[in-house]
Amino acid sequence: MKLDTLTALAAERKDQSILDLFNKDGNRAGTFSASTGDLLIDYSKTQIDEDIRAALIALCDDAGLSGRREAMFSGAKINETEGRSVLHTALRNLDGGPVEVDGLDVMPDVLDTLQRMRVFAEEVRGGAISGVGGSFTDVVNIGIGGSDLGPVMATLALAPYHDGPRLHYVSNVDGAHIADTLRQLDPTRTLVIVASKTFTTIETMTNARTARAWMVDGGGDPARQFAAVSSAMDKTEDFGIPEQRVFGFADWVGGRYSVWGPVGLPVMIAVGSNAFDAFLRGGQAMDVHFRAADWVENMPVMLALVGIWHRQVLGHASRAVLPYDQRLLRLPSYFQQLEMESNGKSVAMDGSSLTLPSGPVVWGEPGTNGQHAFYQLIHQGTDVIPCEFMVAAEGHEPELTHHHRLLLANCLAQSEALMRGRTLEEARQRMADKGLTGDELERQARHRVFKGNRPSLTLMYPKLTPFVLGQIIALYEHRVFVEGVLLGINSFDQWGVELGKELATSLGPIVDGEEKADSKDGSTAALVAYALRHRD
Repeated sequence: MKLDTLTALAAERKDQSILDLFNKDGNRAGTFSASTGDLLIDYSKTQIDEDIRAALIALCDDAGLSGRREAMFSGAKINETEGRSVLHTALRNLDGGPVEVDGLDVMPDVLDTLQRMRVFAEEVRGGAISGVGGSFTDVVNIGIGGSDLGPVMATLALAPYHDGPRLHYVSNVDGAHIADTLRQLDPTRTLVIVASKTFTTIETMTNARTARAWMVDGGGDPARQFAAVSSAMDKTEDFGIPEQRVFGFADWVGGRYSVWGPVGLPVMIAVGSNAFDAFLRGGQAMDVHFRAADWVENMPVMLALVGIWHRQVLGHASRAVLPYDQRLLRLPSYFQQLEMESNGKSVAMDGSSLTLPSGPVVWGEPGTNGQHAFYQLIHQGTDVIPCEFMVAAEGHEPELTHHHRLLLANCLAQSEALMRGRTLEEARQRMADKGLTGDELERQARHRVFKGNRPSLTLMYPKLTPFVLGQIIALYEHRVFVEGVLLGINSFDQWGVELGKELATSLGPIVDGEEKADSKDGSTAALVAYALRHRD
């Protein structure tokens, strides 16, 4: 990616005031925003101007973004290091035409699996499928990574629509996680869903075996109270899960993109098949927009270009995702995986080393909690941290409208404060008004200076519905894809997770005390020895 023009513009405008940009353009908020339907992104509180935006958009054509986009949607094997198509979009292709992989249309299987999910979910919700002790009161989903983060995030986000059994999620192999979850449940009225494409993921299968033993010991029946999201039919059969309760998905669906399909089964059980269909349609609507809109009006493209400007051009190493919506509690974690597992690379598609920084560190928490935790660093720290605020125009609780208005006011105030800041002169006047003088006035004033001119963008939506959630998730998926294309990397493999897995497997017998740690480095050997000495 050639950034010469952008680097020059950044050097020229390093002291560019965002407030001055508003003073020069009375319609800046309209000019530097993008929307589709009722979803709006306002990126006017950044230093991007017309020239910078034009140079950023030029990157899209230089990188052949249009062709790469269509290659993805058409089923081409754009995941080149694994020789796979990338077709999570097919899982939400409810009204689209055929999608071919190796000459075969995948849509009949996708739609058939979706219908099987609908039937199973509604029978669980209605009690036609039940446990030994009666209809299911609880569902435990056992997975990790994308098989956990996606459905956890969506279940929390769609709480107002949750009218099915209680949902619980177990991901960590730490025994505390499954112990604390199962302790409160009835093993005769609990459905367990094991989500592992290969049915070999060590953390997931360890938890699954523990849950199975708990159920048997408590009088439940795993044969009628377990289901699986997996493509390894032989292994699910060996585990004792009937074939009709196994929901598979193809290798062209990556884990972090899988909530749209069988991995989303617990979400469907929680909110019902109609609400889940609305979620899919929200994602599909964003797909249509992404494929049709001009670059300057294209929400995923402009979101990606803002990210490129902040990370690769200006060098800001992290990005804060700040939803002012308590039900989006896990969205920053979900986006963390989506971005950092996809674009946390140092090698280009052709195997050469990247000459630019790759993806940023993505982190965040819901407002207003974050304001009382880490906003101090965002406002007055030495590093500039671009912020992405999210907020609905209205909440789901009409009787608590005053709460939502306060939430909205806080969200808008934070982005304004980051941009506006407070000068030393303003701080001095505040201290003078408090009666301070001389050196003490100066000292206190300096502690109250906010440099301001710190960038943010705001995503607004009418209300957090299943459709809107689908739009938002697809928006960020495509944003990550665009950034990957511009960087020239493969956003769809994740080799960085493999080495740790391999070493953990080799360490198993050593940690169990069955083998010596002679082959390990001194630190690892010493830590193993410590653990063995202090084991009961």
